Amino acid sequence: QVQLVESGGGLVQAGGSLRLSCAASGRTFSNGGMGWFRQAPGKEREFVASISSNGGNTAYGDSVKGRFTISRDNAKNTVYLQMISLKPEDTAVYYCAAGQVTVWAVRIRDWYKYWGQGTQVTVSS
Repeated sequence: QVQLVESGGGLVQAGGSLRLSCAASGRTFSNGGMGWFRQAPGKEREFVASISSNGGNTAYGDSVKGRFTISRDNAKNTVYLQMISLKPEDTAVYYCAAGQVTVWAVRIRDWYKYWGQGTQVTVSS
């Protein structure tokens, strides 16, 4: 079992930055691929970014590419999402997710087995 707790969300003006953190516990963190997804009201949960078990591979959704950066610190059991140049359309609940050991950065939502409770990000115009 893996427990995931997100933090770092909040209210920011357009053009601003935030860094989300996801603290993992319950098993060896370095084992699993990790991802960030987001869900806005009335919309499907969408892929934001992912990272492989050793951090060697990353992937990003088209809408965040060049603005968001995913990273992980296996010594701290934490994955991060650095977000810059935020836009109002980035407003959503952001979820951290964990899966199995992988060399790939997985984009598929259903691949992930464990999910956090989410953290709200609101970008004002």
